[in-house]
This record gives sequence, C-alpha cells and structure tokens, in this order.
Amino acid sequence: MISIIIPIFNEEKNIGKVITYLLENTNPKNCKEILVVDGGSTDQTIRILEEYKSVTILHSSKGRAKQLNHGASYATGKVLYFLHCDSIPPRGFDELILESIHKGKLSGCFKMSFESSHVLLKVSEWFTQFNLKYFRGGDQSLFIQKELFDKLGGFNTNFIVYEDNEFIHRLYKQASFHVIQKPIITSSRRYQENGFWKLQFHFMMIHLLYHVKVCNHQGIYRYYKKHIK
Repeated sequence: MISIIIPIFNEEKNIGKVITYLLENTNPKNCKEILVVDGGSTDQTIRILEEYKSVTILHSSKGRAKQLNHGASYATGKVLYFLHCDSIPPRGFDELILESIHKGKLSGCFKMSFESSHVLLKVSEWFTQFNLKYFRGGDQSLFIQKELFDKLGGFNTNFIVYEDNEFIHRLYKQASFHVIQKPIITSSRRYQENGFWKLQFHFMMIHLLYHVKVCNHQGIYRYYKKHIK
C-alpha cells in the first residue's frame, strides 16, 4: 500500500485543494495514509488541515529534505509517494503506481503538465516524458519502494534546495526508474514570478554547478537565493 507524503510551509492557498482531491481520487485499498509534514507554518495551513480527520499532520524543522525524511520515517506503507502540494496527480494515480511497482519498476514519477498554456511551458513539459534524469524534478512527484528509499539513505538534508535532483541522481544509479505517461498538473507560479527564460537559465546553471562540482550544497543554495524568487 501507498503512503502519500506532502511537505508544506505556509500553503493555505493550496493544501485544501490537493487534500480534497486525494481523498476523492484514491482507493482505500491502495492508499494507506496521507502524511502532511509541516515545517512551521504561520498562516492558516494547520487549521485547514485539522478539518481533514483522516490526514496525519506531522511537524518537522523547516527544509524539504528534512520534512520528506521525517514523513518517510513515520510511513507504514511499502510504497512512498512524495507529492508537492501545488501538484495534482492524474486520476487513478494510485493504481498506476502500484502497477509499476508490481512490474518491477521500483521508483518513478509522472510526466508533467503545467496549469498554464504558455507555449514555452508546453515545450518544457514535453521533455518530461523521457526517462532521463536531467528532465526530472520534484514537481513531477516521486514514488519509490520504501525498502529502496531506506537503502539509499533518504534525501540529503544538507541540500536546502535541489534535494530532489540530488536524490534522483543517486536513485538512477541504483534502480530502474519509470516515467508514467499520464500527466501530473503542476503550478507555473515560479515561472510567472521569475520569467521563463530567466528561470530556465538559472535552473541550468544549478544543474551545471552540481555536476561539475563547482559548488557544494551551500553554494547551490546561495546561488538559488540570489537569483530565484
């Protein structure tokens, strides 16, 4: 069964939508629990979550890697599904994940579709259908067998940003990865705030800094904070 893990921080605008969707579109036989890991929200996020009695609220120090690992440590399902709260998986996602696991694909994600119809975003999302680690990101969500996640040591908590990519690079070296050809719908808010070309350039630079080992996790974080809203 699947444990859904959602890290949050001040997400009052998004959390109700994604939780309602998950509760309405998961089969209880497939989904064991929904674990929402809060990093110290100061808005109405927790109050909204408390209205959903079947959702487990966990508290962690802020930092997506820390929050994801904390959720994984509490998870009782054999499959972990990490999901951002501004992303909506396709209908039947739980069946698709378990089907992939049963076929021996012990990790994977969904191809991505932005909520915006901007032509440049449509071009960008087109690449996410391919099973290449350079086209991966946390917005596509991630499912993984819990035993494999534990074997890999979880997310590297040194990475305040880029934690998803760092984990996926390790994952691709250790196990088969499957991109399910159904789209997960994700927010385009960062592109709207930063501009498409600017954000794509800085994402490319972060990938480059990591791969050529010019910067460690601290350098990547400084670059991110300086250039991306």
